[in-house]
Amino acid sequence: MKKLIGLLLCLALLLGCAGAEEAAAATLSKPLVVLFTSDVHCGIDSNWGYAGLVVAKEYFAKDNYVLLVDDGDALQGEPVGTMTHGEAIIDIMNEVGYDIAIPGNHDFDYSVQEFLKLAERAKYEYISCNFNKEGELVFKPYTIREFDGVKIGFVGVTTPDTLRSSTPTYFMNEAGEFVYGFFQDKTGEKLYEAVQKAVDGVRAEGAQYVILIAHLGNEDECIPWRYNDVISNTNGINVVFDGHSHDYDKVVMKNKDGENVIRQACGTKLDTIGALTIQPDGSMDTALLSWDRKTPAAPELFGLQNAGSEAVAKATEELNENLTKVVAKSSVDLVIYDPTAVTEDGKPIRIVRNAETNLGDLCADAYRDQAGGADIAWINGGGIRTELKAGDLTLGAILKVHPFGNSLTVIEVSGQQVLDALEWSVHSMPGEFGGFNQVSGITFELDCTIESPVIVDENGMFASVDASKERRVRNVLVGGEALDPAKTYTLASVDYQLLNKGDGYTMFDGCKVVQESVKLDNQVLIDFIQTTLGGVVGEGYDNPYGQGRIVSVGGDK
Repeated sequence: MKKLIGLLLCLALLLGCAGAEEAAAATLSKPLVVLFTSDVHCGIDSNWGYAGLVVAKEYFAKDNYVLLVDDGDALQGEPVGTMTHGEAIIDIMNEVGYDIAIPGNHDFDYSVQEFLKLAERAKYEYISCNFNKEGELVFKPYTIREFDGVKIGFVGVTTPDTLRSSTPTYFMNEAGEFVYGFFQDKTGEKLYEAVQKAVDGVRAEGAQYVILIAHLGNEDECIPWRYNDVISNTNGINVVFDGHSHDYDKVVMKNKDGENVIRQACGTKLDTIGALTIQPDGSMDTALLSWDRKTPAAPELFGLQNAGSEAVAKATEELNENLTKVVAKSSVDLVIYDPTAVTEDGKPIRIVRNAETNLGDLCADAYRDQAGGADIAWINGGGIRTELKAGDLTLGAILKVHPFGNSLTVIEVSGQQVLDALEWSVHSMPGEFGGFNQVSGITFELDCTIESPVIVDENGMFASVDASKERRVRNVLVGGEALDPAKTYTLASVDYQLLNKGDGYTMFDGCKVVQESVKLDNQVLIDFIQTTLGGVVGEGYDNPYGQGRIVSVGGDK
């Protein structure tokens, strides 16, 4: 009996030791580097390029564990995406070796169904804790990767602003009701609950670290769904990889329990690659691998031959012949960025989404002209994606200006609807808004010192203008004459905004359609330059800040 008791005691001691070992947190035998990209927008050979990304990935893999993830908006933005409906980009990302990705708002620009087909084509995993159909998640909310017994949890989240900033009708049924959503409401609580539920779930499965792969951004138009809104209303997240606003900010802020969370963004078009390093001792930090050279890290420059360079070459070979064809000329630089001002770290400042520019004037003029002389035309600043430098203008360059494949449409509107639309256009000022319109045939003054009187619905769409409050927009002239709220005008723009509620423009429901989907946006610009302007952009467009169609008054200019 004594021997048996002794054996049982020994066994108990052994089991106790084993339990203690199980209770001790596993540790990494070498660092883990998580590389992340965001808002690549089909910039497959821009800056680092995917070939350079493969080089970076292989470099870190020599002495570290390595994962590669994407924060969204990879599939749309340049001809290689537009002309293949994103398939070429999925194929390249497969070859580069991505592990995890989330959808960004513009990944739905070919339609929700097209994106779901693309997600099935991907060899990497799409996750999202808030993209849902009638309340049911479309993808897994999180995923786990394990190294040396250490579990790393990844939670995906996409901005609810997607309903407005992609094409709203894509998310609706035939009755005009939203069937797809992102757990949006005016308070942000539904989004916070979705993120917290996913974080709690991945923690319960043993994740020692939780990374939020986010497409949220820092823009005021996205309140209450920005990265800082989510962090301050959740706990359990260690690091946030963020996209959507194309910034580069690294921020350390407190979650709702007062614990530090790192938020890191990495710009656009692969001008930087984000890198999170988790050390064996559990410490972690983020950094940006910057590409500051004017020449991209192209295979031709460095002799790069890898999966990235080969996939890019295959995707672009068939397109290059047509894209390099010269279709017009310009004697001036046509801008979307401020030509002189830069950020503190030397990055360009985009102004096309909150101020008039000469490229905005040109695009809006093209719509009015090609509509046969509509009373008013405008084009959303978010639909003007790149600048045009003085010199030859190729088909590829103009396709990059208008990569979305939207079409010229003309409707009849009341003067009151025009006034409401202008208020919506400037409601986020002085912050950026993709729905800020560059205009033609109309001029107005704007006072940003006045609080916006616009009322926004729970989906982030225009609801109404509070009649008890002063409007920001004043002295509106159409064709040089004061706008009449009761008069009917013809308005030319993209079908995205006029017919599909793009950027939240709901005030045009029921308007008479005069011309529908006449021609693609890039063809509108090409035809205007070739025919009306005689093939050369110059006179009248030499001022980068435009022709004074939108005049700021008051304190904020």
